[in-house]
This record gives sequence, structure tokens and C-alpha cells, in this order.
Amino acid sequence: MPGIRLQIPWVTPHTESDMLTPLATGISAGLGALGLAAGGCAYAAMWPASELFGRALIAPRIEAGRPGELALTFDDGPNPAWTPQLLDILAEHDVRATFFLVGRYAQAEPELVRHILAAGHLIGNHSWSHPNLAITATRRVEEELTRTRDMLQQIAGVPIRWFRPPFGGRRPVVFEISQDLGMTPVLWNAITTDWREPSPDRIAQQMISKIDRNQRRGWATNVVLHDGGHLALGANRGPSVAAAGQLLARYKPNHRFVTLDAWNASTQAQP
Repeated sequence: MPGIRLQIPWVTPHTESDMLTPLATGISAGLGALGLAAGGCAYAAMWPASELFGRALIAPRIEAGRPGELALTFDDGPNPAWTPQLLDILAEHDVRATFFLVGRYAQAEPELVRHILAAGHLIGNHSWSHPNLAITATRRVEEELTRTRDMLQQIAGVPIRWFRPPFGGRRPVVFEISQDLGMTPVLWNAITTDWREPSPDRIAQQMISKIDRNQRRGWATNVVLHDGGHLALGANRGPSVAAAGQLLARYKPNHRFVTLDAWNASTQAQP
């Protein structure tokens, strides 16, 4: 009828602000949940102590009555500019280490790989070209690890039992592939930014702090330093090599240096 306005009770007028507020709240909550999920995935993919995406060898508890144990591990070689000098320093201290080798560099420097082995050190797989395996296609992950394993075994004449993911990046399939290839995944509990630090003293002091903290907490230490650089063969690693010498001088008298095969693959240092 003219002059009569019908108002349906459940269709009440809203301001634009009134309508956007619950929508914004819902979007914010959703984004927050996505952020937490993304953060959890990033933690699982990159943080060394995380076991969400699989268990890796890090370091065991220090046994009562035994000196603290250190495993020196070196990534991104072989490096013709600095690996031979590092091998000389290790020989002076009668210490064996573990070298995680980039496949394309091993292919370019097979005699240096044999030199590492002849000196009594272990070698491990660090992928062919050093991608972040947490975000690398599964097929390429398999190619990176298989090609490197086969190349190293051809050069070395021994099985390759150890694998370290570049940057520590992984997801479940990365560990599954490495284990299917007969390799134990390895991470660490002591690392610095030695690849970009020009001061050997600062590298050594930062690492000493981490080693001593692990020891106070009752854990052995899996040390990562770099004798190579993943961007180019022949990277300057003088500071890292010199820092390794400082660590050897400091800890050799009262600590036991081991290669990774001294530790059970089921042991892991906690954060």
C-alpha cells in the first residue's frame, strides 16, 4: 500500500565499517593461522634440531668419564685453493674430519678427493649443485643426490654413507631419498657465518662459545666450517681454515676429535 514501508527484521541496515570488521577479523585469523603453519614448515625445513621432517645425525650425549667429543665437518669443497692447506693443518694435529663435497667440484678435482681420503678423512654427499632441497622438485632432489653419490663412489672406490643437505634445507622426501640411496642425513649443532666473515679470530670465538655451551649442556659438538664456496670453485676460505687451526690448538689437548662414523646414527643433540 502507498506510504507503507516494509522492514524485514533480519535485514538490518549496516555501515560499511560494520560489514568489514568481521570479514577483516576472519581474514586476519586465517592469515595468522597460515603464518603459523608457514613458520612451522620453515622451522621443520631449515632448523637443524627440528625432527618434524625426519631424524638426522647431529651429536650424542657426552659419556660420563670421557672427554668432550668434537666432529669437525667441512662443507662445499673440494677447493683446490684451500682444502690442501686445511689437510696440512689437520695432519699437523693428527685429527680426522668429515668433508661434505659438492658433486660438480668433486668431478673437477678427483685427485683432491682422493687426497682427502688418503689422509684418513671421511667424505659425504652435499648434492651436485647445492640447491635448497626444501624447495627443490622431487625429481631434481633424486638427481642431485644420486649423481653426486655415484660420482664420489666412482672416484673414491668406497660407499658414500653420509649426506648433508645444503643450507640444512629438507622435507620428508629429501630424507627418504637419501636413506634409499644408503646415506645417513647429517645436520649440526655448531655453525657460524664463516663463509662471509673475514676475521679468523671472530669465527673461532663464535665457534668456541657454541662448543662450550654444548659441553655445559652435556652434548658433543658437530662443527660446520667451510673449505669451499657453493657459488664458485676456488672461493677464498682462508679465514675458515685459520679458524679451524685455532679450534684444534684450543681443544686437542682435552677433547677427542672424531669422524661421524664414531657416532651412532640414532643419536641427536637437542636444541
